[in-house]
Amino acid sequence: MKLGKAQEIFALNIAQLIIIIFKFGFTCTLGEAHRPPEMAEIYEKQGKGIKDSLHCMRLALDINLFQNGKYLTKTANHKVFGDIWEILHPNNRWGGRFKRKDGNHYEMNLKKRR
Repeated sequence: MKLGKAQEIFALNIAQLIIIIFKFGFTCTLGEAHRPPEMAEIYEKQGKGIKDSLHCMRLALDINLFQNGKYLTKTANHKVFGDIWEILHPNNRWGGRFKRKDGNHYEMNLKKRR
């Protein structure tokens, strides 16, 4: 899949996920969507990310999840939405399944995960 097409599908999937979040009675704000390569290198050196982050390709977004005005920081709080995210497209991956858990991270990999 070409990058531009993947970005279009990713944007549509994010829109669908946000609607689902609100329908479940939660709210959200958008975290980091685009990460310049220079910032990815800095994060990697700090142990907070990887150099080849999909944020750099505009194929990843961090979602800040809230319930009744309370910011939910645990990966477990995102699980139902991570499961839904992965159903929306076979290339979608949720950070809660990563070796180093990143529960508020939602991405679309250009390579199929299945």
